[in-house]
Order: sequence, then structure tokens, then C-alpha cells
Amino acid sequence: MQQRTLGRTGKDVSVVGLGTWQLGADWGDVSRDDALAVLDAAVEDGVTFFDTADVYGDGRSEQLIGEFLRARPELDVFVGTKMGRRAEQDPAFFTMDSFRAWTERSRGNLGVETLDLVQLHCPPSAVLSTDRVFDDLDTLVEEKVVAAYGVSVETVDEALTAIARPNVASVQIILNAFRLKPLDEVLPAAREAGVGIIARVPLASGLLSGRYTAETTFGADDHRTYNRAGDAFDVGETFSGVDFETGILAAREFTGLAPAGVSPAQVAIAWILAQDGVTAAIPGARNVDQARSNAAAAGVALPGGFDDAVRELYDRLLRDSIHPRW
Repeated sequence: MQQRTLGRTGKDVSVVGLGTWQLGADWGDVSRDDALAVLDAAVEDGVTFFDTADVYGDGRSEQLIGEFLRARPELDVFVGTKMGRRAEQDPAFFTMDSFRAWTERSRGNLGVETLDLVQLHCPPSAVLSTDRVFDDLDTLVEEKVVAAYGVSVETVDEALTAIARPNVASVQIILNAFRLKPLDEVLPAAREAGVGIIARVPLASGLLSGRYTAETTFGADDHRTYNRAGDAFDVGETFSGVDFETGILAAREFTGLAPAGVSPAQVAIAWILAQDGVTAAIPGARNVDQARSNAAAAGVALPGGFDDAVRELYDRLLRDSIHPRW
């Protein structure tokens, strides 16, 4: 699989990574054996980048990754984790003492001395404008607690604020065929600054897989049920902020754009990878087949005119409700 340098980390990672929120079993049960099988299938198909967070399953995702990598010491897998969502979302909690406690927990969960990458996990916007926060993160790098740090953000403005910081290695932001605003300013700014871009929620919480209908339901513990109005966290994390009914309509049209023999999900991932400035996309997978299918998207060639068709679909059905918000 193609590798790209993840911004200021200086490390090469696979263009398709593996998002591991699902492996925390926060939205549907995933057994330990199934989770380990997903990790194994991903690396066997060329994935060298796992994305996790201390809040996924309250550490379960990190622990499973740590268990898997200890059993496979020959692997060279880059692991990015995230911190900050286990605490009250008040800028006052983003202190050196908190950073030390959070990173110590993640190091223990993953079984490593130095974290490859730690990302502030969609913190309050004010955190990204606080010099002390980044001084503290620089200290963690100097102490070799972390090798590099980045941020995961909700909005374009937050991304641009982070990119302007001299030692931010990467920015993780929602980018997919139903969320195009980062193409306008974020990707150009990241290219200019040498900051890596990690595209998260690449399938719009599954909408872009083309598997759902208006009658599809999800479990009560699935954020696609309980967070549709943003009751638990930013509504943009669920279906990329697209209301479900409109999303189904847009997904039906998107599916019609996929060439024969290629799944809509693979085309959706391939489109992200074709955007200049993207380092990697991090689709999640709950089973081996999904992991292998996602990895195969790295080899998909898009048909002529596909990008124009995506933009036309977005402009017609989604721009007015999505573009002003994030």
C-alpha cells in the first residue's frame, strides 16, 4: 500500500489507516477475538497506521492494540492516540498535570514508553489558542513521553488555528464526500505548513457505504441512534452532520457514481485519498471483511469526472446545511 509522510512526525504511514472507535465497543458489541482479527486483517493488507483514543471503550481500544502489537513485535505500526475527552470539556482541565495523567494511562494501555502520536481530542476551541497548552505538549516531547503531537478538531477554524502552531505534527478533521469545506482552506494551509491531514469519519458514519435505507435502525447504544441531534457530542460526528433522511438520498446518488466492481465505500475512501494534502483516511471496521475492503480502497482508480460529480452532489443537496456549520 502507498505510504505518505505524516506531516511533522517525519514518519511514513499507510494512506488507509484503521480507525478503532468500533473496537472499543462503544457502538455495538465487538468481541476481543473479533477485534484482534480486524487488526490482523488490516496489517496483512498493508495498513501501518492505527488511530485510537483513551476514551474508546474507556481504554479498551488502546488495550487491544497493545495486546496485538506485543504479540506481533515484527510489525512496524504507527499508533496515534487521543486524549482529553475523558474530562469535563473546560479549558481549565487542559493542564500539564492532566496531560501527564492522560498520557501515562495511554502508555500503560498500549504498553509503550513513548507514544508515537498523541492528539488533543476535539478540545474546546479556547484550548487551541492557549500558548501554555502547546508549551506543555512540547515538554512531553522533550521528555520522550510522546514522539509527536497533533490535534483532532471539529471545525475548519480550529484546524487553521492548530496548523499555525509551529510544532503541531498533524490535524485530524472530518473530511468526506459529504463534508467538503476542509478542501477550501485547511488542505492548502496544511500543505504549506507541512502538517499531516488525517481524514476521519471518511464514510459519514456508514452513509457512504450505500448499505442503509430510510428504514435502517441502529442499536440504542449506537451514536447513530442517540446523537442524531447532538445530545451527547458534536452532531457533526454522526453522519457528518447530515440529517439521516437527506443522507440516505445523497448516498443513493453517490452509490450510482461508483464504477462496476467497486463498492461505494471504497470509492468514497479513494476520493479522499485523491485530495491534495491528505495523508491518510482512517475508516473503522467491525469485522475482517470490512477491514480488507477498506484497505483495498487504496488501489481504486476513480473514473474521469468523479470529483466534479461529488462536488455537484454536495452543492445541490448538502452545502447549505453543512458548509456554514463546520
